[in-house]
Amino acid sequence: MKLLFVVNPISGGVDKKPFLREAESLCNNYGIEYSIFKTTGVNDEEGVKKIIDEFQPDKVASVGGDGTTLFTAIALLETKIPMGIIPLGSANGMAVELFVNPKPIEALKNIIMSDVIGHLDLVKVNGEHYSIHIGDVGINAQIVEAYDKDENRGMVTYAKYFIDEVKKVDLIHVSINANGKSIDKSGIMVCICNSRKYGTGVPINLTGNPMDGKFEIVVVKKIDTNSIIKAGLSKFEEGFYDRENIEILSTDKAQLSFDKPRLLQLDGEVIGKYKDIDVEILSGGVNLISTKNSLSSIVK
Repeated sequence: MKLLFVVNPISGGVDKKPFLREAESLCNNYGIEYSIFKTTGVNDEEGVKKIIDEFQPDKVASVGGDGTTLFTAIALLETKIPMGIIPLGSANGMAVELFVNPKPIEALKNIIMSDVIGHLDLVKVNGEHYSIHIGDVGINAQIVEAYDKDENRGMVTYAKYFIDEVKKVDLIHVSINANGKSIDKSGIMVCICNSRKYGTGVPINLTGNPMDGKFEIVVVKKIDTNSIIKAGLSKFEEGFYDRENIEILSTDKAQLSFDKPRLLQLDGEVIGKYKDIDVEILSGGVNLISTKNSLSSIVK
């Protein structure tokens, strides 16, 4: 077997060297031919496609966080090569969503041993951008923009920017064309969800399934900020989700038209401001290495 590691050396501020040493020892012990590609932020897409073409791996391991998972998935879109996830980012939201073993070396063993493949959906936005997790317009995109400029990470930092942004929240008006209907909605956030929860653990789309060939448009009408703040960070995750203030529309294609250009983030990366957004699902676009137990948990 030939195994390619796609590694983001700086994701989550986690040192990847101890894991890579252990991974190399494991591969050498079992006679697994391997190659390691480390992202640098310069021509990474061209670089990883070149090594995939030259090395011809049987499997690919994405080593990092959600951004690394998305990057690897995009690189493999034109291939049938299956990929697995080694959770070594800051939040590892998609790994949690997909019930990946949280211990990196155990996750690697599952990738090596398993022939169980799940067909994970990918979301395509405006014909050129992708999301495998959650994107949004509104308050969270503003938080992500501010959060990216802060050296600190974690729930406390996120909550700080959440409180700052909610004080100056701007109501969003959006027209949604999907499933042969056009509806107008207003809220503080419009989400494009292929998953159930943000990387921070905040739930937004509890009925979603990243392998059902659909995504969800979630409109958050308002948030009871005072209740969340009074409850403290220990209840932040539960307090954020209020069924009465959330509307969900499930579809495989949608057009969103906003009242003015709005900031869009996809999987934790700020993309830019858009007035119109076209969204479509790439059903089963990613061949995900999983286990029977994990797959049964995902599709519940």
